[in-house]
Amino acid sequence: MNRMRLDGRVAVIVGGAGHIGSAIADALAEMGATVAIADREAAGAARVASSVSETRQRLSSWHEIDLEGELSATALRDAVLREHGRIDILVHAAALVGSSELPGWTTPFEEQSLQTWRRGLEINLTSVFSLSQAFAPSLREHRSGAIVTIGSIYGELGVDLRMYESTGMGSPAAYAASKGGVVQLTRWLATVLAPDIRANTVSPGGVMRGQPEAFISQYTSRVPLGRLASEDDITGAVAFLVSDAASYITGQNLLVDGGWTSW
Repeated sequence: MNRMRLDGRVAVIVGGAGHIGSAIADALAEMGATVAIADREAAGAARVASSVSETRQRLSSWHEIDLEGELSATALRDAVLREHGRIDILVHAAALVGSSELPGWTTPFEEQSLQTWRRGLEINLTSVFSLSQAFAPSLREHRSGAIVTIGSIYGELGVDLRMYESTGMGSPAAYAASKGGVVQLTRWLATVLAPDIRANTVSPGGVMRGQPEAFISQYTSRVPLGRLASEDDITGAVAFLVSDAASYITGQNLLVDGGWTSW
């Protein structure tokens, strides 16, 4: 039996219209899962669901979600259960990231706004709590539930602002704080939800997004493998952690960073 197969399982991908989320959805569908794509961009979620259905010949659905809405987690759970009858996997890949164009976000620290800080924590961290809480009974039902959250190297280490010199880019305090919170919350979930649900984090390093050449050069000079990550690098880690091949792994933070944190 192939322990990487997900036949008969339903995976919910929150942030599934984004670069990483859509790649994860495609990978899990290739492994045999039914996928439910949830995103605040309804049109994007619909496109990903349609693409997955056509490419992988797997049942999929799409759902609009407001991660700042108090009832969004339970509404999403109920919609997926109506559509597919069960939930086995929750992947939380939604976040306000360093490139998000919000006032007071990627500005110098003294100019970062409290309002945007609160939005960052609400979307990046609080929604992990609310979704995990709402989905836990369904994930527990078949005694093989899996939660995977997407962290960041900046949830483990302080920011090196030298990477951003002459790039026009920045690093929000709320991003680092929220991702550190995601890692610790996931560890907490791993102990509280065991033995029926496993919970792990995948923490990427920098992912290639057409960044300025100055950033790519400065960043890769610190990476032992000499490049930024691709979506495939992230999806492979997620696919492993939600599968039975990782059935004895929980509470871990898998750093997919090309060796950045090894120096």
